[in-house]
Amino acid sequence: MSSFQTPSISSSDEIDLFALCRTVWQRKALVLYVTALVGVAASTYAFLAIPEYKVSSLLRPAAINELDALNRSEIYKLPPGEALIKVGASLESYEARLGFFRANQKLFSKFERPGRTLEQSFEEFNANSINLIVPESEKTNALSAYVKLEMNYPEGVDGVAILNGFVQYAIANQQQQISADMEVIVRNRLSEIAGKLKAARSSYDNDKAAKIATLSEADSVKRAQLQDELKALRAQLKTQRADRVAQLNEAIAIASSLGILKPTTPSSLGDTGGRSGQSVMRTEVNNNQIPLYFMGVDALMAERAVLQKRSSDDFTEVRIAQIARDLQLLQTNREVEVLKQRQNEELFLNGVEALRAEQARLRNLNVDMSGLKLVTIDKEAIEPLGPAKPKKILVILAGVVLGLVLGIITALVSAAVQRRRDHGLNVPALANASVPSKKITLKDEGSL
Repeated sequence: MSSFQTPSISSSDEIDLFALCRTVWQRKALVLYVTALVGVAASTYAFLAIPEYKVSSLLRPAAINELDALNRSEIYKLPPGEALIKVGASLESYEARLGFFRANQKLFSKFERPGRTLEQSFEEFNANSINLIVPESEKTNALSAYVKLEMNYPEGVDGVAILNGFVQYAIANQQQQISADMEVIVRNRLSEIAGKLKAARSSYDNDKAAKIATLSEADSVKRAQLQDELKALRAQLKTQRADRVAQLNEAIAIASSLGILKPTTPSSLGDTGGRSGQSVMRTEVNNNQIPLYFMGVDALMAERAVLQKRSSDDFTEVRIAQIARDLQLLQTNREVEVLKQRQNEELFLNGVEALRAEQARLRNLNVDMSGLKLVTIDKEAIEPLGPAKPKKILVILAGVVLGLVLGIITALVSAAVQRRRDHGLNVPALANASVPSKKITLKDEGSL
């Protein structure tokens, strides 16, 4: 039968700061070694790392008078704030940046890597090197409006030339875009005005043709009416002449039967038998028309002979002469003739004076876009006084502080490991010490 004792070990959760400080001080050489090691590593990084520089350019809205020529053209309205936004959009445009990158590959030779395409090299530059900063929209006003462009670049790169060149490239690109927009707008407006002038000319041609047709039709109608009237008058005169001949025939027959050869009167006809050989003059007044046969056979036959020989009765009617005059006038319509002989018909178009003035203004419009100042470069990029990264003093101080912290931690861990090791070696001795124990008797094999 055998027996053994189990030691009773007590522990405390309290931390003794004085003991920790004493432990760190006892291992101050280790702390200093770790601090020096980390400090040397930080110093090596600070002095061997490739310096990285930072430049920036600040753009602000241009003065109102700089854009006056463009705005007074009444073609393209561009307030200074919108011009700044357009330039900012061009600075942020991927296409504009890639275009500048392709046009100035010598400036970007440091960004090229073996096995990469031009676009891949540009992606690295665009993602890591250049940054556009604009104010928050809700806080933006006339005084705080700006666009800031920053660029980080390694040593050996002409960052000032790149940034200033890109700003000028973006401004020139926007000027070209505005110029192209104006050309399109002017061309569209000229096309619109040309369409309106063409419509006015077509309307004038239609009106002119309609007027000529109306006048010609009126002349044709008038001519036909006059010809009809002339024909009717001639037929009427012919009928009247035939009627007169018939009347003369009757009068001749009556005068022959009465023996009236010469013109006479009813009273003189009654006195022919009683007063022969005397010369008598009588005056006869009455309201009755004397019969035609009193004209005598000779006069009546003479009139009949003339009427029968007459070839035209036109001279007997005044209206026929008037109709002939009117028909002669209708031979040529002077108004129609003048309308057909117009040389410069553009002068007769209605309501086109304003269109022609606008057309002339647009054709003579000349806005020099090369001298147009879209933005004010408030601050150009200049050579930096020193690298932005790394900050040598800051890196060294951070390395020393980090090394000191790591040294202290290392010292504390080393002390803890040493105590645990010492505690493990002292366990057998503690088993034989006078420590209260509990005796256990083994009665049977395999049981306690």
